[in-house]
Formats: sequence, structure tokens, C-alpha cells
Amino acid sequence: MALMIKSLKALILLVVFSFLYIPMLMLVVYSFNSSRLVTVWASWSTKWYGELLSNTALIKAVGLSLSIAAASATMAVLLGTLASFAIVRFRRFRGANLFSFMTTAPLVMPDVITGLSLLLLFVAMGQALGWPQDRGALTIWMAHVTFCTAYVAVVVSARLRELDKSLEEAAMDLGANPLKVFFIITIPMIAPALISGWLLAFTLSLDDLVIASFVAGPGATTLPMLIFSKVRLGVDPQINALATIILLIVGIIGFISWLMIRRAEKRHLRELRRH
Repeated sequence: MALMIKSLKALILLVVFSFLYIPMLMLVVYSFNSSRLVTVWASWSTKWYGELLSNTALIKAVGLSLSIAAASATMAVLLGTLASFAIVRFRRFRGANLFSFMTTAPLVMPDVITGLSLLLLFVAMGQALGWPQDRGALTIWMAHVTFCTAYVAVVVSARLRELDKSLEEAAMDLGANPLKVFFIITIPMIAPALISGWLLAFTLSLDDLVIASFVAGPGATTLPMLIFSKVRLGVDPQINALATIILLIVGIIGFISWLMIRRAEKRHLRELRRH
């Protein structure tokens, strides 16, 4: 019976991991296909990686997407953390439930609705205030911060709710002011949530196509927008090579972040046991 249960668990893991990672593995394999046609395998080759480096439009789109994603994730962590403290730590205030609902509303809002509403907002601001005159990287960044903040707020709020406040109270009893307690004690204790929220916001911003298509101007083309325009005309092998490089980089960053979060969690558990 135990052997049957163990075999069933192994089968379930195999099915789940196959469902998740076989498409990525196929993408990596076909990035080394010398043929331009995806449906035809010719031979192993790395020529698409070489041509990728000379594709200025693709490299420019990658740089724009990475810079917007990093800036959006950083601002989303700042705003999401502040919103989380307002929701979890502040005393009950009038409109608290409405504030909590409005903070997380973008989670369930369709991307088409969000993109259209932001487009209308930017057009109205341009007509009334004269800014922004041209839609581009700045408007994409503002749009991404809008919905990424909601995801960060959910992650950080969950961490704050399970946080033991005795360490903060002990520090204030010893004379530390609230601002010092926040930076010296609270921030290190919620650091795993901040890292997770930043990575989540970075991934969501880097992956966004619909909202960016609404708020981007003619001079700003993100990587998803460029890939979508190319795929409509047929799969470009250079896209496979670029996707393989992105998978490798994301995998390395994700593994390092997992190690950091795991180490922080272990340190947090040791501190709790001491107290």
C-alpha cells in the first residue's frame, strides 16, 4: 500500500512538471534549430543567437522592457508596502474597507478595461493639463505601477498579518522611535515578502502586453509587443533564442531569490524560538 501511494505521488509530480516545463524545454530545443521554419528540424546551430545580437530593434525592446519592469517593481513595492501598513497596522478609520477593496481591485479587473481606462485618463490629462504630450515609456511605467501595486499589497499584507509584533513593541519600550523600529526591525522581518513582491511585480510588468498596447505611443515598443507583432507573421527563430536567454536569467534570479528567502525564513524562525 505504501509503495502504491509513493508511486502515485511520483506519477502526479511527473505529470505536473511535464505539463509545466515540457513547452519551455521545446522552446529551448528549437532555439538551436538551424531552420527558420519551426515545423522543420534541420540541424543543431547557434546562428540565431549570433543574429540576435545584431538585431537592434529587439535589443532596444528588451532594454526598454527591463528598465520599465525594474522601475515599476520598485515603485510598486514602495506604494504596496505603504498601502499594506495602512490596511493592517493602522487603527480602524472611516472608509478602511473601501480603501482595502480599492487597493486590490486591479487584481480582478480585466486588462482590457484597465488599459482602456488608463488610455482615456492620459488623453484627458493631455487635453486639460498639457501632460503627457506624448505617450511612451513614462505612461507605460505609470500603468504598470497601477496594477503591480495591488499584487505587492496582497503579498506584504499577508506577511504583516502573521508578523509577531512583540519585537517591535520591545524595541519601542527600550526607547526606539517608530521610524527606527520600522527600518531596523520591521523591514528585515518582512524582507522575504518585499523580495517576493518585487519579483512578482517585475515579472508581471515584463510580461504585460494588453495594457502596454493601450498606453504606449508609436515610439515605445516593449518586448511583448514586438514578439506579438512578429509571431502574427510567423515564429521568428531569434525570438526562441531570446526566450531561452530570458528563461536562463529568470531561472538564476529565481533560484538566488529562493535561497535568500529561505535563509531569511530560517533566521526568522530562530529569532522566534529565542523569544
